[in-house]
Amino acid sequence: MSVVHPLQRVAVLRKHALAVCLMALATVHAQVGDFVGIVYPARDLTLSVHLAAVVDQVPVAVGQRVVAGQVMLRQESRIQEAERERRRVILQDVSELESSEKRRRLIEGLVLDATALFERAGTVSRDEVTKLRLELEAATGRVEQLRQSKRREQVELELAERELALRELRAPAAGVVTLIKVQPGEWAAPGEALLRLVDETVCELRVNVSPAAARRLAPGASVSVRIDDPALPGAVTGRVTFVSPVMDAGSSLVEVRVQIQNAERRIRPGVKGRLLVAGAT
Repeated sequence: MSVVHPLQRVAVLRKHALAVCLMALATVHAQVGDFVGIVYPARDLTLSVHLAAVVDQVPVAVGQRVVAGQVMLRQESRIQEAERERRRVILQDVSELESSEKRRRLIEGLVLDATALFERAGTVSRDEVTKLRLELEAATGRVEQLRQSKRREQVELELAERELALRELRAPAAGVVTLIKVQPGEWAAPGEALLRLVDETVCELRVNVSPAAARRLAPGASVSVRIDDPALPGAVTGRVTFVSPVMDAGSSLVEVRVQIQNAERRIRPGVKGRLLVAGAT
């Protein structure tokens, strides 16, 4: 009867444990679905102007990072600037309103004095009191008319400012300018693709998965995504934002979109990404 050395017994047990672990890992790997898609920037905007006019300035360059609200293009606007200034001067001229207000207050005092004299001493006739009251009504009406005129002038100034603002194309969001198709002096019209703005700080993986994988995904769920980039060897975490309610008739696959935070800009949009779904091959 042969005797097994204790060290040999330990080695056999280790080999057996390793084999069990490898089989378990192979089983887990077989249950993980790997679906390939393309990573897109969350915002990829093609911008155009509001009005047709000649371009005056393009204060940005390709590759420049801009913030939301920054001016990217200005059109010729000297006429609109002059109109805005004219409206502002008209609105600021309150000389007639102030004069009419002083006259109204003066007549109001005369009416009070004349009414008191008529009621107490009778030294002022009723006709004179009535005449002063009519003048007070007319002066009050004129003051109100001028106030309404100032309100209209304020609205007209705001319209002139908005008309001028339409001559500027501002960035709707932060991002990088990747395309400029117009230069100062050229004609720009609405509907023409003039600038392109890309925000890559948030990316989106668009991938088609099997129905079995789609059933395991829901908006808001956290998933693992592998990026086909040697600089990103590990998996990144994404959040499911969309699972299509319909299946593509041609491929029998379901569209899924996963949002990936990219504040450090390590992921370059356009690269392939692999969505890992546990329990779906």
